[in-house]
Amino acid sequence: MKALILNSGMGKRMGVLTTEHPKCMTEIAKGETILSRQLRLLQKYGIKEVVITTGLFDRALKEYCRSLNLSLRIVFVKNPLYDQTNYIYSIYLARQYLNSNLLLMHGDLVFADEVLQKLIKQPDSCMTVSSTLSLPAKDFKAVLSQNRIIKIGIGFFKDAVAAQPLYKLKYSDWKVWLERIIEFCQQNRVNCYAENAFNEVSSRCQLYSFDVKDQLCSEIDTPEDLAVVKERLAYLDR
Repeated sequence: MKALILNSGMGKRMGVLTTEHPKCMTEIAKGETILSRQLRLLQKYGIKEVVITTGLFDRALKEYCRSLNLSLRIVFVKNPLYDQTNYIYSIYLARQYLNSNLLLMHGDLVFADEVLQKLIKQPDSCMTVSSTLSLPAKDFKAVLSQNRIIKIGIGFFKDAVAAQPLYKLKYSDWKVWLERIIEFCQQNRVNCYAENAFNEVSSRCQLYSFDVKDQLCSEIDTPEDLAVVKERLAYLDR
């Protein structure tokens, strides 16, 4: 199993915090960033290969990863059109490295140790959701049918739960999704979410919900999000 971390976004909503480095290098605890935490936990639970997409701060991100001195094998894939495309195009550019079972996550996602540990052990393809959180207005929701995910997006509210872009994907399911991602990009449909492609082939994918309930699994989009995550991490680390 490999991990794919999407880090080609510009992180504009973070303001001055992302003027010199990508959002994933934002500090969330003393001596730890979003990315260092992700990589440390991936290594802890047996992942050996990681693909990281990059954009604006490509060189800074590469140098930072090397400075962590982890035993992971990391492949970097730069999206030269990072300011003109969504991450669906970054996945397309990395497609040659994504031919196995996959952990897929956004580069601004912070999750509890236990969340990743249990996710990796799931027998089926799954996406993290929370049945205890209110439906967010602008973030991802997953539409469920008997625990199976049939739609993912920001505009779904009926039969939906709050969802986070952290997936464990069996290759049989990922292959179907990736093939549709490739078709989207070859048709120049590169300004939408990769989940738009999933929604067109969900009937052929066995993707289930993995309910983390109140456990930490949150994206950091704004300084306010950062403050909340820092507080939760401080509580977990007590």
